[in-house]
Amino acid sequence: MDIDGWLRGIGFAQYAEMFRANDIDFMILRELTDQDLEKMGVASLGHRRKLLRAIAELGSAPAVTPVMPARSLPRRTQLATPVEAAAERRHLTVMFCDLVGSTAISAQLDAEEWRDLVGAYLDAASAAVVEMGRS
Repeated sequence: MDIDGWLRGIGFAQYAEMFRANDIDFMILRELTDQDLEKMGVASLGHRRKLLRAIAELGSAPAVTPVMPARSLPRRTQLATPVEAAAERRHLTVMFCDLVGSTAISAQLDAEEWRDLVGAYLDAASAAVVEMGRS
């Protein structure tokens, strides 16, 4: 989905041109602040708050592109039986990372500093995952 479609989906299609004119895409969407939206021309405080809430609801995961390239799997046109669908087995690796002391750290930083810290942490973690995937 693109920014235009996302804005349309949350009822703010009127801001699509404004987002395009300011080169706002999903890569930087979650970095927007109330002041950014106001500078862009979103005059209504209510609209700015609703946009920021919708941005936050994009997910708790940071706005980072997937660290591993997406692989398209062949689509199965029709399953023989419902049991076959439930019986598919795949190998999967799950990684959980924690930023130790993050609650205490976040209480000491302002929002932009916290965003930068978490962004740097995620960049480092993503780079490590990508590097491990190359072996």
